[in-house]
Amino acid sequence: MMKRKIKISNKLGLHARASSKLVQTTNKFECDIKLSKDNLTIDAKSILGILSLAASFNTEIEVFTEGIDEELAIIEIEELFNNKFGEES
Repeated sequence: MMKRKIKISNKLGLHARASSKLVQTTNKFECDIKLSKDNLTIDAKSILGILSLAASFNTEIEVFTEGIDEELAIIEIEELFNNKFGEES
């Protein structure tokens, strides 16, 4: 199992479009991927789960991956967050 803390740096947070990009990314991997915020842990392959986090700008979330491609998954997810979901320069 791998775990990373990631701060949401895009101004709109995990809104619908960013959540959709995250789901597209997570569904490429076989491993289990979870996100956690304020004692709520969700399946990162579910857009409704991601939206239920209500994660806004500067919120810190934890990403958990477990499975055969866990390392690749966590790297790509971290890059997506660091690149602000391709929404800002």
